[in-house]
Amino acid sequence: MAKGGEDTALYRYHRLTALNEVGGDPGRFGASLEEFHTSMAERAGTQPSAMLPSSTHDTKRSEDVRARLALLSEIPRSWEEAVFRWAERAGKHRTDGIPDANTEYLLYQTLVGAWPIDRERAAAYLEKAAREAKVHTSWTDPDPAYEEGLRGFVSALYRDRELMDDLASFANGLVAPGRINSLVQTLIKLTAPGVPDIYQGCELWALSLVDPDNRRPVDFDLRRALLRKLEELEAECGEELPERILQHMGRGLPKLWVIRQALRLRAERPGLFAPGSGYTPLQVRGARSGHLVAFLRGGGTGSAGGTGAPAGTAAVLAPRFPILLGGSWEDTWVELPEGAWRNLLTGERVTGGPSAAGDLLRRFPAALLATVG
Repeated sequence: MAKGGEDTALYRYHRLTALNEVGGDPGRFGASLEEFHTSMAERAGTQPSAMLPSSTHDTKRSEDVRARLALLSEIPRSWEEAVFRWAERAGKHRTDGIPDANTEYLLYQTLVGAWPIDRERAAAYLEKAAREAKVHTSWTDPDPAYEEGLRGFVSALYRDRELMDDLASFANGLVAPGRINSLVQTLIKLTAPGVPDIYQGCELWALSLVDPDNRRPVDFDLRRALLRKLEELEAECGEELPERILQHMGRGLPKLWVIRQALRLRAERPGLFAPGSGYTPLQVRGARSGHLVAFLRGGGTGSAGGTGAPAGTAAVLAPRFPILLGGSWEDTWVELPEGAWRNLLTGERVTGGPSAAGDLLRRFPAALLATVG
């Protein structure tokens, strides 16, 4: 299964490589909110202790690369135009038909997803991907001429400043919404039914590819320093804390903040996430309701049906499709259970009842609320 599926098919079918992950299905393009909630409720009842990894030692692309590449499904026309533009300009860099169109398309997705990535890493990845695909070369029967052609193509692309500047401009436009996707993915992983797993290095932004790229040394001293930075900001900033954390977006501090706050909640209130704890979708209404994943954790094992959900003690609000959302929630409302709540990512106090999504998500891209008292 591994050699035929994960190490062959996933290197040949490149329609959207964010889907090409171990245990995934590249033919399945996402799920509806209803399907997601139903799946999570079933998981709470039948697999409450199953692992929830988003990156592993064997991942094909890190969670942050996939989070960025998933954005391409929101802008298919712009992506199509960019790929054709790059492919046309790159024609002069191909030698004897190397690479073929399928491999070249994989390269463009790789560069955009992991940007900024240097030439050596890109060339090493493309050679491994070609060997895994086993179409033109392989581990057991390598074709030196083909592989040299791949390396030459990658080198020529990197020397083509006009092409690379165009590609960099496109990729840089995905950085901010890609980070929102990553924050959302991280928060859901840490709060959905199951046991979350954080692969080494993914405490911050980790734009890594398949091994050995994802096994490069991790700077744990940096991570310890940034944890201390969070403590300093908490002591200094008061109500301005979320804004100050977001000022360090490039360093990955918001991701580390989400991880720390969610794990702290799990430690302080283990019953919220233990086997037998409930999962209940929150009712969301309004023009942008389809852009919000919202659920409760706590109480008995819940179900995804009905509107009479029991009040929980933790609520998660996670935006989806950030590019199409455009930062405007319009008249979208979330029905929080009655009571007093505290947003652990902003420090704000919230009163239960109908709550404007725009207010709940005004100061941080996602929300983790816990009941007070």
